[in-house]
Amino acid sequence: MMFFDPVYFVFVGPALLLALWASFYTKSTFRKYSKSASSSGLTGAEAASRMLQAHGIGGVRIESVGGMLTDHYDPGTQTLRLSKGVYSSPSLAAVGIACHEAGHALQHAQSYTWLGLRTSLVPVTSVCSNLSYWFIIGGFFLRPLLLVGVVMFAIAVVFSIITLPVEWNASARAKRAMVQAGIVTPTELPHAKAVLNAAFLTYVAAAFTAVMQLLYYLLRTGVLGGGDD
Repeated sequence: MMFFDPVYFVFVGPALLLALWASFYTKSTFRKYSKSASSSGLTGAEAASRMLQAHGIGGVRIESVGGMLTDHYDPGTQTLRLSKGVYSSPSLAAVGIACHEAGHALQHAQSYTWLGLRTSLVPVTSVCSNLSYWFIIGGFFLRPLLLVGVVMFAIAVVFSIITLPVEWNASARAKRAMVQAGIVTPTELPHAKAVLNAAFLTYVAAAFTAVMQLLYYLLRTGVLGGGDD
C-alpha cells in the first residue's frame, strides 16, 4: 500500500525539505535585494523593455499581474507578465526578475530549441499532471490504472527536467544583457545575479522532487524490482 508508506518519505522527504528551503531562500533573497534600488532607476517593466529593444525584439507586450513572483512569459501571446512587486519597482531584485523573463522572450524570438520543446509539451503535461494522481489512486483497486498513472506522471517529470536548461539559459541571457544595456552597473550585477540564482534553485528542487516521486512509483509498481509488499 502507498497510503502512509514510510518508504515514500524515505524517497521524497529529502526532496520536499530541499523544496521548502529553496522557496524560503528565494523569497528572502528577493526581499533583501528589493530594498536596493538600481542606479539606472528603471522599473522592472522598463528594464525588460530596454533589454528587448537592445536585442531588436518587438511585438512583446509587458503586463502587470497579481501575486508574488508570479512572473512569466507566454510564448503563445508574446506577453511578458510581471508581478506588481516587479513591474513597477526599480529594485535590483525587480530588474533581475524582469530581465530573466525578457530572456524567455529572446529565446522565443531566436527559436531556442529547449523552449520550443517545453512549449510543445505544455498541453499534454497539463493533462497528465492533473490526471496522474487519480490514476495512481485508482491503481490501489485496479493495478493497470497504477501503471497508466505512473506513465502520465513520468511525462510531467520530463517536463520539469526540460524546464531546467530553459530557465538557466534565460538567466544567463539576462545576466549578460543587464550590463550591456545599461540596466545595472557591473558592481550591481552580483546582487541581481543572486536573485536569479536563488530562483533557479526552486526549479532544481521541483525537478528533484518529481524524479524522486517517480522512482518511488516505479519501485512500487515493480519496475525497479520492488512491488507492493
